[in-house]
Amino acid sequence: MAVNTSADAPLPVGQVSRLIGGWIDRLGAVWVEGQITQLSRRPGAGVVFLTLRDPSHEISVSVTCYRQVFDAVADVVREGSRVVVHAKPEWYAPRGQLSLRAAEIRPVGVGELLARLEQLKKALGAEGLFADDRKKPLPFLPQLIGLVCGRASAAERDVLENARHRWPAVRFEVRNVPVQGVHAVSQVVQAVKELDAIDDVDVIIVARGGGSVEDLLPFSDEQLVRTVSSCRTPVVSAIGHEPDNPLLDYVADLRASTPTDAAKKVVPDVGEEYERVRWLRDRARRSVESLLEREERGLAAALARPSIEDPHRMIDEREEQIAALTERSRRTLGHLLDRAESELTHTHARVVALSPAATLKRGYAVLQKPDGHVVRAPDEVAADEELRARVAEGEFTVRATEVRATEA
Repeated sequence: MAVNTSADAPLPVGQVSRLIGGWIDRLGAVWVEGQITQLSRRPGAGVVFLTLRDPSHEISVSVTCYRQVFDAVADVVREGSRVVVHAKPEWYAPRGQLSLRAAEIRPVGVGELLARLEQLKKALGAEGLFADDRKKPLPFLPQLIGLVCGRASAAERDVLENARHRWPAVRFEVRNVPVQGVHAVSQVVQAVKELDAIDDVDVIIVARGGGSVEDLLPFSDEQLVRTVSSCRTPVVSAIGHEPDNPLLDYVADLRASTPTDAAKKVVPDVGEEYERVRWLRDRARRSVESLLEREERGLAAALARPSIEDPHRMIDEREEQIAALTERSRRTLGHLLDRAESELTHTHARVVALSPAATLKRGYAVLQKPDGHVVRAPDEVAADEELRARVAEGEFTVRATEVRATEA
């Protein structure tokens, strides 16, 4: 419940501490999970002191228990062990300190840890954090590689030596952090974020040697998985050995079975690349030579064709054909003209024979009136009427003295 106070009516420290203690006393016992970071068992003391820490956050709480409570698990619990504690919160008023009074301590077994990891794996997978379409491709030749590993560890040595052996010019930005224990998760997460913020870093390798399931637990932490998922830089997981599969393997853009394997997958081998370049150069040379040879053969075949060897041959052949066709057309046209001339002569002869002039030449005459009208019947002429007579050689005037019709 709220307490009414003011600058003029403050509460003494002791009363505030007692109020806090009263509020905390109202809390019931709770089950708490964490990792033991400090353990103090003084000889002859009836109370054991330990610190319980959340591996994913920088939060710790003090725990006390009677010796007989701790002795029940003393053979399987040590610093670094994960435990579940049934405890009641207590407030130590003289020092203003919160602690947990443990009534029972249970170690978290490997089977239970694996079951929890499987549940977390399914939950994160359902969110799509492990989807293949989220994987980013690694650069062919990274210039600067970020490396997160333990200080002076075999994993660091394996990555650096193998990478520089494969490509001597490669550079590293190394972050040495604890890779197991209570501080591992927070510091690995911080190191990954720092490297991801560096623009020149092309790829990040998170490496650690083999270990037990408990030793590799920091690399299955949800906070680390989400951090790697949000990185803009490709991340390579190189945790443990081939059988080890922390959740970091599923969210990383590439999984390497060992730190040495990570170096081989991230950094190309200069010797192999030189051989590949030489092979490609030879292949290109052979391709160009083959193309030139094919074109030379095609050119030689073209030059060997009759039309190229004797380009005038076709013209000469066509000239002879044109001359023959010209002569043939001339003869045909001559025959046509001769036939037409003959037909014209015959036609002309028939026309001449049938013309009025030919009739006149045979002694006939045509009588015409002064107006030019041709006289065809006797009744068209009056007596004593002058007519014009037209003969073959000219015309003259005649006079009708008697008009007489001829009986048919």
